[in-house]
Amino acid sequence: MPPSSSFCRFGLLPLALSLVVAAAPASAQYEQRNLVTQATITLADFLDDPDMDWLKANFRRAKAVLIAPHVAKAGFILGGSGGRAIVVAHDPKTGKWVGPAFYTLATASIGFQAGISVSEVLTLVMTEKGFHTLLTSSVKLGGDAAVAAGPIGAGAQSNLQSDFVSFSRATGVYGGLNFDGTVIAPSNDWNQAYYGKPFHAPDILVRMAAHNKQATELLNLVTRASKNSRGGT
Repeated sequence: MPPSSSFCRFGLLPLALSLVVAAAPASAQYEQRNLVTQATITLADFLDDPDMDWLKANFRRAKAVLIAPHVAKAGFILGGSGGRAIVVAHDPKTGKWVGPAFYTLATASIGFQAGISVSEVLTLVMTEKGFHTLLTSSVKLGGDAAVAAGPIGAGAQSNLQSDFVSFSRATGVYGGLNFDGTVIAPSNDWNQAYYGKPFHAPDILVRMAAHNKQATELLNLVTRASKNSRGGT
């Protein structure tokens, strides 16, 4: 008896097809899921760093958090840089963190210290203005919204007044990336791949219409960081 007849006879063909269908979304989401996982690791590393006092103290003040696990430089000293990032947002009504939404980063500035080719970036979105710029087609930091380098070091104190406060590091080297001039834009195709529907940033971060269980660990980590934050100065 041909193998296909055996599958049909014992009801295995429908089962096999259902397994293929079930596996398809996970396979299609591979890059997006991997970015979320890497972003979770990056966030955990920053929060565990003793030099990130200001970040931890002011985390609860953030309207949203942008995490880019790998921002790569195109050239050695001159040239552009870019990467992919995720954004999670704080809902002031419920106190919950929602997302992620996917974004791209691009800059034509020098950006990196000489010899540094990859950096990880964590940015706190500190104002409503900053958050709303992320809901548009693109935002240029330093132009559409103000960006400042985050204070580094144990006991760092600063009364920063900026829409975005950005921390970056590469292999333990801080301040390697100049975020001024960076263009941040939503990645709608990645949002659709991750959620299975054509969601845009406002759908995810404001209307909270999109959910993916794979992001649970990330959202739990952000929630703990916000609750443990001292509130800043």
